[in-house]
Amino acid sequence: MITLDNVTKYYKTAAHRKYILRNQSLQFSAGRSYGLLGVNGAGKSTTMRLISGAELPNRGRVRRQVRVSWPLGFVNGLNPLLSGKENIKFVARAYGEDFRRVLRFVSEFAEIGSYINEPLRTYSSGMGARFAFGLSMAIEFDCYLVDEITAVGDSNFQRRCREAFQARRLKSDVIMISHDMGTIKDYCDVAFVLIDGNMVQFDDVEEAIATYMRLNR
Repeated sequence: MITLDNVTKYYKTAAHRKYILRNQSLQFSAGRSYGLLGVNGAGKSTTMRLISGAELPNRGRVRRQVRVSWPLGFVNGLNPLLSGKENIKFVARAYGEDFRRVLRFVSEFAEIGSYINEPLRTYSSGMGARFAFGLSMAIEFDCYLVDEITAVGDSNFQRRCREAFQARRLKSDVIMISHDMGTIKDYCDVAFVLIDGNMVQFDDVEEAIATYMRLNR
């Protein structure tokens, strides 16, 4: 279970505060997969980073009672000055995983060749996303956070991403951001719509999509 307790998140601008979440209390229950919908700029990706722990709220607390992935394809939590191999070693040790197994999996999956020995700052955005996705798939999590990452790479790589992700979903939950409503229907059985800092829950995914479509006109 993942719980938000009175969470507020905002960014200060020159003129005012841009609120992402306002005093939100809610739960992501184990055994269910969630879609996270909202118009562009609503704060979906920021909310995802809050759930993962990559960002902290201004007020309130995010509690995680399960093993949660970082947002798939999100490389900002990794050290850009270290090589891919060195980042893998750090992450494998942090999660108590076998380094050699994780290194072998990521090297084969991400298809970045000798760049595995180069600093992450030298990677293109596509290479970085493939590396982060491969690293996410190399470690088993109770809940995977997905932010449109299945669109990375060519059609062959996208197919391999979907296959790897489907295998993980047999035992894990998902919290997903996607602008493809077909993907939301396929993966999610509950949805939140982010509206002006409020997370509105819909147990009927079709109703959530209809609300999102009205907001997005």
